[in-house]
Amino acid sequence: MASPVRRLWERRPFPVRKVGQLLRVVQESHQNPITGQPRPAELVSPSELGVTFIGHSSFFLQIGARNILVDPVFATRLVVLRRQRRPGLLVEQMPPIDLVLITHAHMDHLNIPSLRRVIRAARRLRGRAPEVVIPRGVEDLVSHLGFRRHHSMKWWQQIDLGGLRITMTPCRHWGARMFNDTHRGYGGYVIASPQHSVYHSGDTAYFDGFTEIGQRLAPHVALLPIGAYFPDAYRTVHTSPEEAVQAFVETRARWMVPMHYGTFPLGREPMEEPIQRLHAEAHRLGIADQLHVLEEGGTLRLPPSSPY
Repeated sequence: MASPVRRLWERRPFPVRKVGQLLRVVQESHQNPITGQPRPAELVSPSELGVTFIGHSSFFLQIGARNILVDPVFATRLVVLRRQRRPGLLVEQMPPIDLVLITHAHMDHLNIPSLRRVIRAARRLRGRAPEVVIPRGVEDLVSHLGFRRHHSMKWWQQIDLGGLRITMTPCRHWGARMFNDTHRGYGGYVIASPQHSVYHSGDTAYFDGFTEIGQRLAPHVALLPIGAYFPDAYRTVHTSPEEAVQAFVETRARWMVPMHYGTFPLGREPMEEPIQRLHAEAHRLGIADQLHVLEEGGTLRLPPSSPY
């Protein structure tokens, strides 16, 4: 039977418990040196698809002859939480970015210093800033940064930009920047050219919307999160590796690239565990050949003739 002191400790108010968890995670994030090294961006031809993993949920996409960043975070720290692996690309060594997509306002996805670096680099190389796509309710966080134009979207809305069709997809998460700004939107995206399509789910728990995304949009490549699932309460907003594989099957995509693991210690599972469980589940289902685990800076390159 639990002691009175232990029962009192377990009944701490939610904000107090969350602050305690955060302090422990921050302390652990500074215990080990940052590993990994950036590499030059691998450039593909205008007719090819290039999917480059920068780290965490950040990707550099080359699709339809356009250069796109999704949730770019190049910062070493998120306020006080330190990353464990360096970004796979450097902003200063990338081609000029045409478009930035932000899935939601959490600081590990919308990093203002990183966005400013992207804008400065594009202006220096091409003379104009990129455009940005955001969920509704996030406008105030990006409107002052210098983007050429911003487009706010809601679930299932579609827009055409420079030969690409972008669809905002539903997910099961939340979009607040702080604890109380719950008006902010959140979601994922399917980015489609005439030859290719890529689905970035954003942060999400497993939900029945993956089937609908597959039926409506049939993406070729699915970028799906596999980390920050333990303790089990975290699975109300994050997928486990096994759930991510199930989501991949339901989207009907041909290739899966995992994300949201190994960079920031957001969950309590060991840092190496998500990839181990992902491989085990993919092998169990006989779809290991459809899994592409990319190191930071690594690129999945697909020609237009790929058999989807």
